[in-house]
Amino acid sequence: MFTGIIEGLGTISDVRSGHGKQLTVEADFDVNGTEIGDSIAVNGACLTVVELYSRRFKVDVSPETIEKTTFNRIKTGDSVNLERALRLSDRIDGHLVSGHIDGTGIVRHREITGNAIIVTVGVHESLSRYMIPKGSVAVDGVSLTINEWSRGSFSVSIIPHTARLTTVGFKNIGDAVNIETDMIGKYVERFVTDKKQIKTSPLDMEFLLKTGFI
Repeated sequence: MFTGIIEGLGTISDVRSGHGKQLTVEADFDVNGTEIGDSIAVNGACLTVVELYSRRFKVDVSPETIEKTTFNRIKTGDSVNLERALRLSDRIDGHLVSGHIDGTGIVRHREITGNAIIVTVGVHESLSRYMIPKGSVAVDGVSLTINEWSRGSFSVSIIPHTARLTTVGFKNIGDAVNIETDMIGKYVERFVTDKKQIKTSPLDMEFLLKTGFI
């Protein structure tokens, strides 16, 4: 589990491809306390550390993750957002982020308004259905608040701090980003859908008699 508050940036120093991919990442911050087997969100995708050398670590990327994320086009030299897994004692300054990417989006527009960068991201309607104005979304693992929403797109406001410390600040029009929608919306939809499909019987004396309780 993560919060969407990025700890720092990493640089992809090696990409090895096979049935999946193995990425070597150089972090720009101290990862002391991280161990092999720990989870790190790389551009929002929860990946497991398989090798660790000081600030450099390796993660395996499965074919499923490659298909659903921007890792299908990642290359040596790319910058990535990094966040280590949430501890139970941590503050949740962003929102609850699972690290399980729902799909990708494309940066459609960006403009500077005051001290902020307004970024509009195009997404498939299957993703935008879980978004609402002022709701939360993770873009490349960054917890952001949705300013405006329409079917197939949303816009977010990037403050200078976020622009400086994450990759979202230097994304250009046409760039792909990983998207994780708010998990609460997905659970609510499943609950409501399942509830409609369940045929309920009245709990009365006749029901209890038929089922052998009395």
